[in-house]
Amino acid sequence: MTDMMMNADAHPSGGAGSPATAAGADDLKVFITSRESKCDECGQDLGAHAWITLERDKGALCLACADLDHLVFLPSGDTALTRRSRKASSVSAVVLKWSHSRKRYERQGLLVEESALEHAESECLADAEQRERHRQRAAERRAEHDEEYVRAFAARIREMFPGCPKGREMAIATHACAIHSRRVGRTADAKALESIAINAAVSAHVRHNETRYDALLARGIGRNEAREKIRDDVQHVLDVWRSGE
Repeated sequence: MTDMMMNADAHPSGGAGSPATAAGADDLKVFITSRESKCDECGQDLGAHAWITLERDKGALCLACADLDHLVFLPSGDTALTRRSRKASSVSAVVLKWSHSRKRYERQGLLVEESALEHAESECLADAEQRERHRQRAAERRAEHDEEYVRAFAARIREMFPGCPKGREMAIATHACAIHSRRVGRTADAKALESIAINAAVSAHVRHNETRYDALLARGIGRNEAREKIRDDVQHVLDVWRSGE
């Protein structure tokens, strides 16, 4: 009796660890042996790690004698591919291997017809392409939404600061509202176009582009001290832009 025959007979009632537990009761099963095996029909020595079926009347059979040697192996892991391959294949077999450490049979994959596997791969590839198209369309919709938001943000800047140099409002909005930037334009107040958020975005732009703030930082002056030094300059520019003069 082969090693797998002994393992199978250890669980004749289908209890925990039995082949019926690792695969459906009606599934055709193929076992990977862990010791030297021999086909009980053709008498061929199969060696260790042979792939065999177990039949009550005939014993252990090699895949050729079991008429399963035309099937190809699909490893476990891709649920959709496995499901579709099994559905398309007129005959399939669950491949099982005994785990000595866990004391149970574990599924290794499925034997299916090659044409069925190719058909299933084509279907899964089509699904992947469709998902990619959906992802691209979703990204485009998000981009369109963000573009609308940036335009609304820029319009609000122009409304609050009519004296802002032409075109500058869009530069400020684009910078403040950059996705994943965690800048003021991504806050809830900014998305509601609240004045405090708009003012913060414009102030930040003025600080970096209309004052000597960056030069002070480059000289090693701390951020708080540098901001204090240019506070009046920032306020002057804001007042001018707000007045529209």
